Amino acid sequence: MGQENQHPLPSRKTESPPPPQMGQENQHPLPTRKTKLPSNSQGGAVRSCCLCVFIFLLLAGATALTVWLIYRPHKPRFTVVGAAIYELNATSQPFISTSMQFTIVTRNPNRRVSIFYEKLQAYVSYRNQQITPPVDLPPLYHETKSTVSLSPVLGSGTVPASAEVVNGLMMDEAYGVVALRVVLLGRLRWKAGAIKTVKYGVHVKCDVWVGLMKGVVGQVPLLGAPPCKVDI
Repeated sequence: MGQENQHPLPSRKTESPPPPQMGQENQHPLPTRKTKLPSNSQGGAVRSCCLCVFIFLLLAGATALTVWLIYRPHKPRFTVVGAAIYELNATSQPFISTSMQFTIVTRNPNRRVSIFYEKLQAYVSYRNQQITPPVDLPPLYHETKSTVSLSPVLGSGTVPASAEVVNGLMMDEAYGVVALRVVLLGRLRWKAGAIKTVKYGVHVKCDVWVGLMKGVVGQVPLLGAPPCKVDI
């Protein structure tokens, strides 16, 4: 007796933790990387650098503008002041015989800038058609506020010409007035002190009206010679 009401106590089961899942054994929180913002000192240095560049460009532009306004070159001036016709025969079509000389005066109007001419050529045209072969002229140095005279002899022998040129010359010769154009081509550059510019092409066109009498050669009167047109 005394053992009838004795019952065994229920045993307590201890639950073990679940096994770790695959891929989670070595998972650890990664350290976060902090982004450093530029400091005020770096931003100030960039602004100072940009300001210095801007001031430099501004001063350089102002200096260049001042130099240009002081030394701004003006175009040279050309004028035909004399003419001589030694031969102008348009009777043998389709060729003409020409030999003439023109005195050209060129003026440099600049006070501080001199002019260098290179590869100059001259020829004569009639009704926009060339009637003399181009003649090479020597290099020319044009000092400030100076005047230079050129007297090239243009034309030699016979040159081919169109029927319009031949007929027009015969009519003008009979009338006593011939309209010609003296053309100068070449390159120039300006010089101000130690500064030299790049080379520029120059094209000079001088329209002249000469009095021409049949059988008369040599110096002929200029009936009209306006200032030449200069393109650079």
